[in-house]
This record gives sequence, structure tokens and C-alpha cells, in this order.
Amino acid sequence: MAEQDSFDYVIVGAGSAGCVLANRLSEDPAARVLLLEAGGEDTADEIHIPAAFAALFKTKWDWNYETVEQKHTGKTSYWPRGKTLGGCSSINAMIYIRGNRADYDAWRDTHGAEGWGFDDVLPYFKRAEGNQRFGGPWHGTDGPLHVEDRRFTHELSHAWVDSAVSWGLKRNEDFNGETQDGAGLYQVTCRKGARWSTADAYLRPALTRPNLTVRTGAQATRVLFSGTRATGVSYLDSGTERTAHASAEVLLCGGAINSPQLLMVSGVGPAEHLREHGIDVVTALPGVGENLHDHPAAPVIWSTRGTTDLVDAATPAGLVRYQLTKRGPLASNVGEAGGFMSTVDGLTAPNMQFHVAPTLFYDNGMREPTVPGFTSATTLVDVASRGRLRLKSANPLWKPLIDPAYYADPADMEATLAGLRTLMEIAKSGPLARFLDKPFLPDRSDVDEDALREHVRANTQTLYHPVGTCSMGTGEQAVVDPALRVRGVDGLRVVDASIMPIVPRGNTNAPTIMVAEKAADLIKAAGH
Repeated sequence: MAEQDSFDYVIVGAGSAGCVLANRLSEDPAARVLLLEAGGEDTADEIHIPAAFAALFKTKWDWNYETVEQKHTGKTSYWPRGKTLGGCSSINAMIYIRGNRADYDAWRDTHGAEGWGFDDVLPYFKRAEGNQRFGGPWHGTDGPLHVEDRRFTHELSHAWVDSAVSWGLKRNEDFNGETQDGAGLYQVTCRKGARWSTADAYLRPALTRPNLTVRTGAQATRVLFSGTRATGVSYLDSGTERTAHASAEVLLCGGAINSPQLLMVSGVGPAEHLREHGIDVVTALPGVGENLHDHPAAPVIWSTRGTTDLVDAATPAGLVRYQLTKRGPLASNVGEAGGFMSTVDGLTAPNMQFHVAPTLFYDNGMREPTVPGFTSATTLVDVASRGRLRLKSANPLWKPLIDPAYYADPADMEATLAGLRTLMEIAKSGPLARFLDKPFLPDRSDVDEDALREHVRANTQTLYHPVGTCSMGTGEQAVVDPALRVRGVDGLRVVDASIMPIVPRGNTNAPTIMVAEKAADLIKAAGH
């Protein structure tokens, strides 16, 4: 084995977590770190222009996954996942939300993830964060992840917030502060109007370190074991299989789809399922691929009057304005405003998040807007349904079978219906109403319960937040322990959203970065 292919740490995946680990672990000049990324450099203009993120979907910067047909919607669901430096932080909508105190306390209390309660993780959120407006006690101001007020906010987003307050939600200036409930404008992971991914925040500042090696176009094909100890990773480099040896640890940061798939093709997972595919079992872990869940979103859309649409700026002149000033509509993250509420009384934390956009945005933004529009969407953030991920083949290049089981628990549908009714009521309240012309999707406002259910089934999409497939905890289904070490083997951890036993209430990028910040301390403390 060539000397340059021997490292202390081999990190698989340069996404929201992998870039953080690459930076933090290479801070020790004695630690030799390799970061493998299946995608390429994050060079596309659309990555750096906030309003352009949906143009990256189904391109070479996207893994372009699709679920199996969903029993309760009757259709498949397209799942974009970032395939470039920065991973999903390079193709997401840049909304900075941490989740709710109740989420992390449940990780600890319900799943046995000791050390992961809210008071334990808050310091890591703050360490990561460089907030342009807010400070202590809730925020960090000098962390690598820039968080700012968006440089452009459309009048429709302001009108929606005012209307939500008129309807009865309280105004909330900071969803990551003392309380999450209410309506307001989202802060974004941008710096001076441009996207600020983990590749920008963590990886680029570390690239000059001689002890950090980054290889793009390098898709991991399996974790290598000596007995039950992980010793390295096999990966494809321009079609040639290569090996990287890890003397300390292999760290999987592929996300909720790629990490469990890589574990299974490497012999770690449900024994019977692995044997069905002819895979030798290194260690039987029934929880690998289980507990898959995601935030399902459903839209209510209107055509508009007396205002503009974000797509009006998608012109050569609009692009020049953005490039020169980093201002104007192209500095919008599209999902500009929203809020959190409970659709039923007595909940300890919100079960519903709203996202609103000053344009037509549905079917993941893959439909060309046909009229000027305004989109509001429910996002179920307290999800009862659980699905699973399974291999389609032992070949690591085959996409796995993804089943989030949307609405398998009827409570999820009922909460979504209540959220949609709320959005329809907000649309009639306050200043938003004068901008709304007529219903677009659904195409009438007096839909009955059955028609609204059918609307949800036909138009549900992912909010891009899959988690849970390598769940952390102490129970039988746990894949990793509270130090993120894979059970039953040595020298192997998972550090990404797949370890989250419960999806946080909100957008998952900031929580994934937090997980990696905390993991870096856990790994360093192991003192290899």
C-alpha cells in the first residue's frame, strides 16, 4: 500500500458534516486526514446564487434519489441530495434553524443518547455560528458558519408574516432564541448575500494544511475490515478502485441515504437482508436502515396581483445586478419566511412549520412558473411515521430502496390538513389578501375534507430532511452509541443526519453541523 494512501482518519463524504470534521480533525498537525467526496468541486454559479438552488436539482451536483411508491400517496417522491463539496449545504435553501429544546432532550431521555440534551448541544451550535445580528446567550458571533438576515426580502413575505400575526400567531424575530413558536423571517447561511456552505465555512480555510488531503470524484464502495475493526475504505477514482487505510478511524458522513447503504454493502446491518444479497455479515445490526423519516411538505398556492414574482429577476440584467452588488431578488433564498405552531392543543413543542415563497414553488421547483404566484407550505416537523432504507443490490453504485412511509401514521395526515386550513385562513387575514388573486393549487378555496386529502396525496414533497437510518442511542435498534461509534465494530463512526433518532423541528442543516462539531470533540477525546 502506497504511503500516501495511509491516514489516521478517512472521512467519507464532504457534506454538511464531513467538511466540519475535515477542518476540526486537521487542526492537529499530527493527524493525517483524508476527505473523500463522490461529487466534484462546488464551482457552479447556481451553488453560490441563493435564489438559484432549485436549478441544481437533477444535475451532476445531485444524487437524484427517488423513493419507492408511497402507499399513502400513490406516487414516488424525488429526493435531491448534494453531490459536491459542501453536500446538501451547497444545494439547500440556506434556512438556519436549530430545532426545539424538546428534540434534543428526547434524544437523551427517550433514546438514551446521553450528552445530547439541548443544554449539551447548545454550545456546539454557538461554536459553529457567526451570527451577523444576534448574540448571547443563544447565539455565537464568531463561528465559521455565517448566519445573516437575507439581503432581499420580498413584500409578499413581509405581508404573510403580518397576516399570520393578524390571524393569531405571535411575531418571532428569532426562531433559534428563547421560543420557537410564531411567525417571522428566516435567517440564512449566507455571507454578504452569497451562499455560505460548509465547504466555504470549514473546508476552504483548512485546504492549506499539509495534513489534509481532499479527493473529489471519489465514491466509496465499501468499508474494509480486519475482523471487526474498520481499517480503511475502498473507493472508485475515475473507474479505478483504490484503497485508503485508516490507522485510527473511518468516519462515515454520507447522510441518511449513503451512510446506511455503505454500512450494509460492507457487511454491517440486518443479517438476513445482507445474506439475501450475498453479503458476508461482519456484524449484525438490525437498526441499519430502519427509523427513516423526513419532513413532508404540502403547498397552498395562489396567483398574485399588484406585486412582482421572484422569477422576474431571472434575466441577464438581474444576474448582472446580483453579481455586482450581491443584492436584489437573486439574493433571496426563495423560502424567505414562515413560522411554527401546534395544530392541536397540549403539545410540548410545535408540530407544524410553515415555509412561504414569493413565487410558484411546487414539485421541488421543477415546474416552470406559469403565472405570478405566492407559495405557502405546511411542513410536518413532529413526524409519527417511520419507514426504512434497504439495498436493491450489493453493488454500491446501485441506488437503494428508499421508503419514508409518508402518512403511514394517520396522525401525520391530520396534522397536515390542519396546517393547510391554517394557511388558507392566514391568506384571508391582514395585508396579504390584497396581493392574492385566486387559488392556484388547489384551484379553489372551498375544498372539502376529502378533496384536501387528495390534494395532500397528490402534492406532498420532501422538505429535504431525511434522518434516522443509523440511529443513535442505547436500544436494540440503535446503530451508533452516544459517542457515534458503530455498535459491534471498532474504528468506525457515523457522523451525519442519519444518527438523529428523531428529526429536529426545523431545517436540518444546522443540526447536522452541530453533530459534526460535537463529534470532532468526541473523536479527539478518544486520543488515538
